[in-house]
Amino acid sequence: MAESNSLMLVLTTEGDAQRAKALARSLLERRLVACVSLQTTEALYHWEGEIQMDGEVQLLMKTTADRLERLQQVLGELHSYDTPEWLCWPATASPAYGRWAMELLSSDGC
Repeated sequence: MAESNSLMLVLTTEGDAQRAKALARSLLERRLVACVSLQTTEALYHWEGEIQMDGEVQLLMKTTADRLERLQQVLGELHSYDTPEWLCWPATASPAYGRWAMELLSSDGC
């Protein structure tokens, strides 16, 4: 098992709060993430040759390295976007938070 304070953070966005909550719940039910933080934001980006501006909801997901591949696969299947945002990076958690997340994700809910 990975070190108990070593987690992965994954960032994606959805078009609205209802979709973001549904996606978060589905990933939590599958135990692919320990926690998802939702944040309403406004995004500016290039798409199909033009600069776009839309309201979105960011999902900051906390998971483990061994769940990343499956998380990316399921997120791609469930996401409403054709090209969902997928950014991930390692993070060091406090010992207590890290233990909580690792214990939650070590149970087989997939």
